[in-house]
Amino acid sequence: MIRAHSLSGVPRLRIELRSLSLGDRAVLHPLTLSPAPGEWMAVVGPNGAGKSPLLRAMAGLLPFDGTLTLDERAWSSWPSRERAQHLAWLGQQETTAEDLTALDVVMLGRLPHQAWLAPASDADRAAVEQAMQQTQSWDWRHRPLSRLSGGERQRVLLARALAVQSGLLLMDEPLAHLDPPHQSDWVRLVRDRVAQGGAVVSVLHELNIALQSDRLVVMADGRIVHQGAPHDPATHAALQEVFQHRLMILQVQGRWVALNA
Repeated sequence: MIRAHSLSGVPRLRIELRSLSLGDRAVLHPLTLSPAPGEWMAVVGPNGAGKSPLLRAMAGLLPFDGTLTLDERAWSSWPSRERAQHLAWLGQQETTAEDLTALDVVMLGRLPHQAWLAPASDADRAAVEQAMQQTQSWDWRHRPLSRLSGGERQRVLLARALAVQSGLLLMDEPLAHLDPPHQSDWVRLVRDRVAQGGAVVSVLHELNIALQSDRLVVMADGRIVHQGAPHDPATHAALQEVFQHRLMILQVQGRWVALNA
């Protein structure tokens, strides 16, 4: 697979949250989280744990009581274009115009780097092609989104996030609709990104993928109950606790896996 664009000057993201409510319901309680450059952080937990609201708050997409900083500067003090250059987002079940081609969708990832109404530059076109080659979506770049399967669409949306070439990459359920080979490709892309100093935060339901991360953040009831290395016995204990001891964490051929108990 093609290596990602070289990253430099990756900013440090930090959230210090006191509370986050959706309507009248409190979904997140006091927590602090800061992904490090060169780190893949996976956020896991049962349904309703608050994983997606946390990630959306970290991306500046949900208001909350607390602070969000980028390189120790308040999120609101950054021009929106600069924020968009530093942080790329891939959300759940994202929608876009169905008549757009895959190429057009991925080119949207270059908007933070373009002047208002400016045409795509050679650098933009190169970044888009590279991202689509990485996600193996280049061959159907001229097909409209309406003619793509769920897995193909997800790979296009991932390519859009990669095309930003940002140091921070936040992804909510990025493996949705992807078959096992393409899930493995996604892990390699993430590993390539962090090897170049980038920071990746992903919300995952696939525990066996999450156990390959650098730091596992375990959530339940709107709180972080544990964060640590995937090989740490304390991490395994936290996973078993939040999933009601309905799984086992075992080492198989040097890799930690989660199995139904």
